[in-house]
Amino acid sequence: MDKQQKYDRQLRLWGDDGQRSLSNAKICLINVTATGTEILKNIVLAGVGSFTIIDPSRMTGEDAGSNFFLEADRIGESRAKVSTELLLELNPDVTGESIEETVEEILQRNSVIFSHFTVVIVSGFLNENTLLQLASILWDNDIPLVLCQTNGFLGYARIVLSEHCIVDSHPDNAHNDLRLDRPFDGLREFCDSLNLDTMDSKEHSHVPYVVLLYKYLEDWIAEKGQMPRNYKEKSEFKKFVLSGVREKDSGGALEEENFLEAVKHTNASLIATKIPSSVQEILNAPKCSNLSLSSKNFWILVSALKQFVSNEGQGLLPLRGDVPDMTSDSERYVKLQSVYKHQADIDRNAFTEHLSSICSQLGIENGRISSQEIKKFCKNSCFLRVVRSRSIADEFSSPSKSIIETLLSDPESNASWYLIFRALGKFFTKHRRLPGSNGADVEPDIGRLKVCARDILEEWQLPNASEIINDDFIHEMTRYGASELHAVASFLGGTVSHEIVKLVTAQYVPFNDTIVYNGLNCSTTIFQA
Repeated sequence: MDKQQKYDRQLRLWGDDGQRSLSNAKICLINVTATGTEILKNIVLAGVGSFTIIDPSRMTGEDAGSNFFLEADRIGESRAKVSTELLLELNPDVTGESIEETVEEILQRNSVIFSHFTVVIVSGFLNENTLLQLASILWDNDIPLVLCQTNGFLGYARIVLSEHCIVDSHPDNAHNDLRLDRPFDGLREFCDSLNLDTMDSKEHSHVPYVVLLYKYLEDWIAEKGQMPRNYKEKSEFKKFVLSGVREKDSGGALEEENFLEAVKHTNASLIATKIPSSVQEILNAPKCSNLSLSSKNFWILVSALKQFVSNEGQGLLPLRGDVPDMTSDSERYVKLQSVYKHQADIDRNAFTEHLSSICSQLGIENGRISSQEIKKFCKNSCFLRVVRSRSIADEFSSPSKSIIETLLSDPESNASWYLIFRALGKFFTKHRRLPGSNGADVEPDIGRLKVCARDILEEWQLPNASEIINDDFIHEMTRYGASELHAVASFLGGTVSHEIVKLVTAQYVPFNDTIVYNGLNCSTTIFQA
């Protein structure tokens, strides 16, 4: 099947660039759990390039009972091998391999292997010292690490990013870049060439609403001295626009849809053109000025953008160059499109000159930054984002202010479940298993898990640590006995796989940086760990 047809629905979300990034990605999954294979299933179906599963364990009956990618008739075989074979059946475009070693063995033998992956996923638990060592390697190599665990009705995921640069964040509330408050020469010339008074009724009713807003705004500013700024002024402006609707010979106003569109789009179109605060922070970042040959393409592009803004842009970003659909005759709509596209090309050419100068100074070879990458960057310069999280080492050594505040103000909140998941990590490090999973009496494990939770709170230097811990939460987590419910694994697996696609494609904004799913009351909470 043709890939364009095969991946048609998702191409509408992240385009050819995103799919290309996905098909070049190498994903690593550590530990075969129900949640981990759910994540890989979704990414494999989406067309990831390749995956590697690392797990030294053999299948058990419990594994087969909770994981659709481990078959009951293959108990005793390698979990990594069996799950790899079944996942590869989902998509012939994808390649995969299994490694039947522990993470500790790989880190000791050849830790460089982890620097070749695009994203590393740890499902389930690792010894905390091993996790810290792995996380440090990935952090130094700027490779995202994703942690995810489910236990019973509860789930937890954490994205660890030293820096994630996003060119197209796809904001939900983006406005069209029309520049009506600061019209460029081409737009001004085009609009001024159209005389509403000399048009016949058909021509008048097909003037693009952008032109109408421009003309009435010019008249408004000539009289009032500034754009309409508040609700009252914009209401008056809308009435002013509607006053231009022509009347029938028999009396009454004509139905001119273009004027109604102008009124409808007034609030969204008459906004001050400026650089968003999130983009301004990126332009002011030290990495934008302190460039080197090893700098990411993103920061080199940002540096060129900063020079453009200071010069040709006159304080503005490059024009996006697209025009929304509207009521208009084809000739004038196509002309309006060409006006915006032409100015976008002018801006991009000026931007490219700054970029070429920077690359020449740094000794960067031609071709490292493609024309396609430049075009995409200029078009989406208004939507740039940089996401950073705390490292695992920082999370383990110092508490998160937001989590502590939530924990102290509401001990029944999902912040308590975050604490319990952290305690599970300590429990696993001490006992090489999860509480309640040894088939014996769970009561001793309840006490052990509570001690782990108390130790974390004491490390955070919180007073009355024992009083903060909710015994019901400890009992609930212990009674699960490390069981994974497939419905919970599927939900968290779907959530995490979405975030991994965001990381791989550098599109959309991933959550920052920890999510807790509570299936007991069907809630999710995002924290910064």
